[in-house]
Amino acid sequence: MDSQQEIKDLQEQLIYYKKLVRNMSAPIIPSVVPKTILVPIAGFIFTDRFDMIRTTVLQYAEKHRDTERVIFDFTGVTTDNLMEFDYNGLASELSQLNSALGLMGLRAIYVGFNPMFVRQIVHAGIQVELEVYTTFKIALEHLLIENKHASIKF
Repeated sequence: MDSQQEIKDLQEQLIYYKKLVRNMSAPIIPSVVPKTILVPIAGFIFTDRFDMIRTTVLQYAEKHRDTERVIFDFTGVTTDNLMEFDYNGLASELSQLNSALGLMGLRAIYVGFNPMFVRQIVHAGIQVELEVYTTFKIALEHLLIENKHASIKF
């Protein structure tokens, strides 16, 4: 194989792996609660990743117009993933994510924040209005109760 072909093959592999990483960085999982999706977030959090998550969810919502709620599960984000994180930047990203989803008529719900993560945000004096639950299970239970109450006709 000549070097030009080898370079071309490596470039194609790089493109393939970038797409693979992008898809794994913001997977979307339909929930058992109607009109609700789950976006599990694991590993390192950074600005480009939030942009990717925001774009992926908005594109999904555009194709699936019946989606009303998005649960972002941060359970997979460990303290190691937060050691040198800019918490003001994170608050800004969460605020932008909420704004973008709100403009699409989507309700953003957050679960699984790490205690160190929460402590750092509070210590930094950062104010972000978020709907938060301790776990994914608790969030689903609240949504199921809401759905049950909404289906009762007077």
